[in-house]
Amino acid sequence: MRPSRYLIALVLILAAVTVFVSVWWHGMGYLLLGLWVALAALTAGDLAMSALSGRMTVEFDLPPQGFVGHTAAFTLAIRPQKGAVPRNIEMRLDCAPELAIGESRLASGAVGAGEERTSAVLDLHLTRRGRYAVHDLWLKWPSRLRLLDMIARMPVGKEIAVQPDISPVLSGAIKTQILPLEAGQKDLRLRGEGSEFHQLREFASGMDPRSIDWKRSARMRNLVVREMRAERNHQIILCVDSGRLMAEQLGGFTKLDRAINAALAMCWAAGLAGDLVGFYSFDSRPRLFVPALPGRAAFPRLQTMCAELRYETQESNHTLGLTHLSGRLKRRSLIVIFSDFVDSITAELMIENIQVLARHHFIVYIALRDPTLAKLTEPEEVTMDAVARSVAARQILQERRTVMEKLARLGVLCLDSTPEALTSDLIARYIEIKSREMI
Repeated sequence: MRPSRYLIALVLILAAVTVFVSVWWHGMGYLLLGLWVALAALTAGDLAMSALSGRMTVEFDLPPQGFVGHTAAFTLAIRPQKGAVPRNIEMRLDCAPELAIGESRLASGAVGAGEERTSAVLDLHLTRRGRYAVHDLWLKWPSRLRLLDMIARMPVGKEIAVQPDISPVLSGAIKTQILPLEAGQKDLRLRGEGSEFHQLREFASGMDPRSIDWKRSARMRNLVVREMRAERNHQIILCVDSGRLMAEQLGGFTKLDRAINAALAMCWAAGLAGDLVGFYSFDSRPRLFVPALPGRAAFPRLQTMCAELRYETQESNHTLGLTHLSGRLKRRSLIVIFSDFVDSITAELMIENIQVLARHHFIVYIALRDPTLAKLTEPEEVTMDAVARSVAARQILQERRTVMEKLARLGVLCLDSTPEALTSDLIARYIEIKSREMI
C-alpha cells in the first residue's frame, strides 16, 4: 500500500492552506485541525473498504518449456473472495532478464452468481536457451476512493526450460521439403543420374530415353527403364562454433541459437534422407563430439546436447578446433561449419584450416549476414554520421565477400544467409548436394 497521486495532491494543498492560514489568521487552528482529521479519517475509511473488498485468489500457469525465439504465455486468473475484482489492475512480473515481457491481454468473465473473474495473459519473449524462473507477481490497483494504491506481492516460483527451436520439424515443413529424397526418387531435372540402383520400371511417354535398359528390355520384350537414386548413408558432421562472435545478438537472438536451430533442422532432414549425422562444437578448445548416428536416432540426443551448449566469451581457436575434428573423422564426410569472422585478416587461420579439411571432405561454410548492414550502405539522409556508417558498412560487406570468394576457390560451398532464411536455405543446399552427389 502507498499513497496515490490524488492523496499526495490533497496533502500538499492542505499543507499550503495550513501555512497560509497560520500566517494570516491565527484563530483558525481548530478548523485546520478538523480538516487534517477529516482527511485522515477519509483515508482510513478508504483503506478499510478496499482491504475488505480486495481479497482475491490468484492462479498461475506457465508452460514447462518453450522454443527460443518464440513467446510463452504466462496466464493468471483472479477470483475475488468477496465482491468483484478491483478495476484497473496493473501487473508486473519479477523474472529473469532473458524472459522479455511483452504485451498483456486482459479479459473478464462471470464465474457465479454476482461474481466475476479476471484473466490475464502476459507474453514472455524467450530470447536465450536455458532454464529461467519467474519469481514473483506484483499487482497494483486503486482503492475505492482512489486515495491509496493497493499493492500485493504474490510468489510464483515457476520455471520454464527454453529449448532450441524445432518448430520446422514439428510443423512438417522440412518433411515436405525433403520429400523427393525421402522417397528415394531422384529429380531427373537435376544434374546426375544417381549412383545407386533403385528399381526397374516400364517405360512411359516423357521419360528420358537414356535411362532405358536395353538388355532387360530385350529379354522382357518391352521397354523398361532403370531408376537410380542418390546414394544414402553418407556421414554428415554438424560443426558449430560457440565462441565469442557467435554470442552476438542478431535480430533479437544470438547467432549461436540461430546456428543450433538450423543444425537440428539439418539433422532431421538428413535422417529423413537416410544419412548419418554427428555433432561437434568448439570455441577456444574442442567441446562436444557426437559420432555419426542414423539421423532419426541422433536427433533427440543432439537436441539435448544443443540445449545445454553454453554461450562462451572466449575467442574461437579454429586451428585447434578444426584439427581436432579432422583427427576424429575416419571417412569422407559432409561437414557443415557454422561460424563467423570479423574481417579477412582474422579469418586467415580459419581459411587455412578449412582448406586442410577440404582435401578429404566436402565442406559447407555458413555465416549469418546482418541485414542492417545493407540498409546502412544506402542512408536515407546524407549527413556526416550517415556517410561514415555507410563507408564502414560497405567495408565490412567487402571483407565478407573476399573471405567467401577465397573459400569458394578452395571448393567450399558457402552460404551467407540472413537469420530468417537460414534454415530453408540450408535444407535447399543439402537437397542440391544429395541430388548432384557432391559428397
